[in-house]
Amino acid sequence: MIPRALSVAGSDPSGGAGVQADLKTFHQHKIYGMAVVTLLTVQNTRGVQAVYKMKPIQVVRQLEAVLTDLPPQAAKTGALGDGKVLRAVARTLRQCRFPLVVDPVMVSKHGAPLLDPDAVRVFIKELLPLATLVTPNLAEAQALSGVKVRDLGSMEKAARIMAGFGAQAVLVKGGHLPGKAIDLLFWKGKACFLKAPRIRTEHTHGTGCTYSAAITAGLAQGKGLLSSVEQAKAFITRAIRTNPGLGHGVGPVNHFA
Repeated sequence: MIPRALSVAGSDPSGGAGVQADLKTFHQHKIYGMAVVTLLTVQNTRGVQAVYKMKPIQVVRQLEAVLTDLPPQAAKTGALGDGKVLRAVARTLRQCRFPLVVDPVMVSKHGAPLLDPDAVRVFIKELLPLATLVTPNLAEAQALSGVKVRDLGSMEKAARIMAGFGAQAVLVKGGHLPGKAIDLLFWKGKACFLKAPRIRTEHTHGTGCTYSAAITAGLAQGKGLLSSVEQAKAFITRAIRTNPGLGHGVGPVNHFA
């Protein structure tokens, strides 16, 4: 049977991020993808013009429809919007036993808020304990841990704190640090580093969504966590390097990578 994966995230009509990027990534990894929409954005490569949040009941009904008929082998969450939706999603997913990748999407690539600031406490309390892996960038790691994340040492410190909140593993993405693109994976009490050459391009829209979706795809295929992360790191590096150069702003990565 073909593996199935589920994305619970926002919609990007330009196709570079959100559930659209997740579904493309699942498909490229030969995974049957499903999507529950949590919010609608009005955006393109130039920026985000508006964000419309779904009601908790609308999100939960989508989730229940999928889970009762096509339960996935793995799932991921992305932009959830606010604490009410976050709490409803966590309550529903708490009953599930498949691996869950949590991408704490707080701000869009263009700076638009995608998670209310007062929802961070709910995120830590309700969603982090369900996470097989949480994948924050530097700003998100800082917001969740309270640590100023500016180098490899502070990345590990923040990861340890997030693991203490209940996440089984933490992947702190170091794409905004100078030098090589180094991510830190904290798992089973140990930290390891995943390195890739820095690719100088402005076309990085949807990198976080695509990266976490590729990890989710690996888990849905039954691969181990480290193997899934390494596979996804190689995929996102190729996707950035071979970006199609679309749009007049921050364009998407190449989901055919």
